[in-house]
Amino acid sequence: MKEHHYFVYIFTNKNKTTLYIGVTNDLQRRVNEHEHGLIPGFSKKYNCIFLIYYEYFQNIEHAIDREKEIKKWRREKKENLIKQKNPDWRFLNKEIYESL
Repeated sequence: MKEHHYFVYIFTNKNKTTLYIGVTNDLQRRVNEHEHGLIPGFSKKYNCIFLIYYEYFQNIEHAIDREKEIKKWRREKKENLIKQKNPDWRFLNKEIYESL
């Protein structure tokens, strides 16, 4: 049986003032799309090109449910989630290109 990979992710802008949450089956591709402004809409408008958080799932329904859950949260709760895995809010783009 083929193994599936899904990711819930959070991107931000240079000043870390805006958060964008999404889901994808290819995190490297999605980082590239955000960096080059290939996704029209909110993330492009607010320059959300830096990955600061992601979670891995094998089931798409679980990933979508998690994305919806996080989107409903207040900013403070989202910030606490990010700080658990990335306390310094480092931009993870380069690391994703090298690791996945």
